[in-house]
Amino acid sequence: MQAQLNLKVERNVKKQRNKSQYIWYIFLLPTLLGILLFMVYPIFESLRLSFYNSNGTIETFTGLNNFKRVLTSGDFWNSVWNTFYIGIFQICITVPLGFIFASLINLVSKGQNILKVIYFLPNVTSIVAASMIFAFVLHPEMGIMNFVLAKLGLPTSTWLSDPSTAKWAVILLSIWHWIGFVIIICLANLQSISSEMYEAAKIDGASGIQQWMFITIPNMSGTFAFLLITGWIGALQRFNEVYVLGGPSGSPARSIQTMGAFIYERGFTGFEFGIASAATYIMFMIILVFTFINLKISKMKI
Repeated sequence: MQAQLNLKVERNVKKQRNKSQYIWYIFLLPTLLGILLFMVYPIFESLRLSFYNSNGTIETFTGLNNFKRVLTSGDFWNSVWNTFYIGIFQICITVPLGFIFASLINLVSKGQNILKVIYFLPNVTSIVAASMIFAFVLHPEMGIMNFVLAKLGLPTSTWLSDPSTAKWAVILLSIWHWIGFVIIICLANLQSISSEMYEAAKIDGASGIQQWMFITIPNMSGTFAFLLITGWIGALQRFNEVYVLGGPSGSPARSIQTMGAFIYERGFTGFEFGIASAATYIMFMIILVFTFINLKISKMKI
């Protein structure tokens, strides 16, 4: 009898445990439904639409014709060029500059936290709000930039109205917005480097520059790889700032239209959802290839 009673008690305990575990799955259900509805479903629906000529109402199966139209479109390749042009200069300027600033902040004994906040503030600012401010700053007549240049006796520019300077306006905005993130990440790695390495280098007679070149920089390789990969992914997906500054067509003369803006223009302005979906998957493949290349390069360096 006692053995049967103990067996019943164990069964009741197991049932209670199973019930408590099921309750946790119920709490997870809204999140899982949200992921399925707003992430998984759009991915597969976009893939399906890439094989159709669709305006949102009428659909006609076209096979790979949408991909062919995108790959033979001059506007698409212009957007690819703009995306890489802006991204390359942004990354090549921001990462070294942010690392130098982080190295200088790391030498400061007091007020580091204040400097971190000051440099990181642009990164937490909405890119849309920042773009609107930049549009005002770079206004050819009422802008602060031309006002300062005129006071200094330097030539002014039309900035966002000139294709030759519009790209650099976006680059400057991107550098200002992203450099705080680079500084914080670099600073975190700098402060994790063992002080014993620097002490040993001092004993061997290494100067501050030599320590920075042969100890600091090699120990930052993993951080540099992380910043390059995340920077490229963000650069290839660039949309918000170019949309605010130049609209979906990337005015003037499509000089700042990126791949993201091209997709938006075709999908939500021209109602060519099949073309937009095909361009989305081509952009995805480009991001995948460059991420793979960055990983390979970073592993070689590390």
